[in-house]
Amino acid sequence: MRPRYLYLHGFASSARSTKGVALAAHFARRDAGLELLDLRVPSFERLRLSAMLSTVRAAIGGLAERVVLLGSSLGGLTAARLAEEEPRVSALVLLAPAFRLAERWRQRLGPEGAERWRESGWLEVTDYATGRPARVDYGFLIDAAEVDERSGGWPDVRVPTLVLHGRLDATVDIDASRRFAEGRPHVHLVELDDGHELVASLPRIIAEVDRFLEPFLGPGRLTSPPGEPPSGRS
Repeated sequence: MRPRYLYLHGFASSARSTKGVALAAHFARRDAGLELLDLRVPSFERLRLSAMLSTVRAAIGGLAERVVLLGSSLGGLTAARLAEEEPRVSALVLLAPAFRLAERWRQRLGPEGAERWRESGWLEVTDYATGRPARVDYGFLIDAAEVDERSGGWPDVRVPTLVLHGRLDATVDIDASRRFAEGRPHVHLVELDDGHELVASLPRIIAEVDRFLEPFLGPGRLTSPPGEPPSGRS
C-alpha cells in the first residue's frame, strides 16, 4: 500500500505556505496527493507543540495507514517527534527543522526577555500568514520544553530521513541539523546556499524529494507539465 503524504508548516505560517503549496502542486503532477495540514492549534495565540502532535496523529487515520511526513521548521520538529513514537510514519522530509526549540528561544530572548514573556504572559511576533503583528502566550514555551527536551533534546528517529537546511539560516543554525545527522546512517543531510525560508531553493528541494521518495513515488514521471512555484513567505 502506498503511503499518504502530509505537509506540516512552520511557526506563524499556515496550510497555504509557499513551500507547502509548491510541493503539493508537484506531488499532484506526480499523481500523488500532498495533504497540507493546519497546525495553528488550538489557536495561534495558544499554540502548543503537543496539540500539533495530536493533530497530525489524528490526521494519519487508521492503524493500517502509512504516511510520509514533510515538515518545515517547527513542522519539521513536529514530524520528527511524532516519528520517534508513531510506527505509522514510514519516512521523513525535514526542511530546516527547528530542533531544540525551547532552548533556542530562551537563548534568543535572553534571560530578561524570557522573564518578560513569563511575567506578561505574551510575546509579540509577526504572523506570516496574515502579515500582521500577533502574540503567543508563554504556555507555548513551557509546552515545547516538556515535549522537546526528552531523549536528550534530540528526536530518536529510526526511519529514513531527508534533511534540507540552508547554510545561511539565521533562525535555526544548520549546526543543529549537522548534529542530528551525525552518526545516523539513515539520515541524509543536504546543505543548501539559502536562508531559513528555503524558497529560493524550491527547484533543488523538489529534485531531492523526488530522489529520496522514489521507493514510494516511483521514478520521476510527471502527469502534467510543471508550473512556476508561487512566491511569498513560507
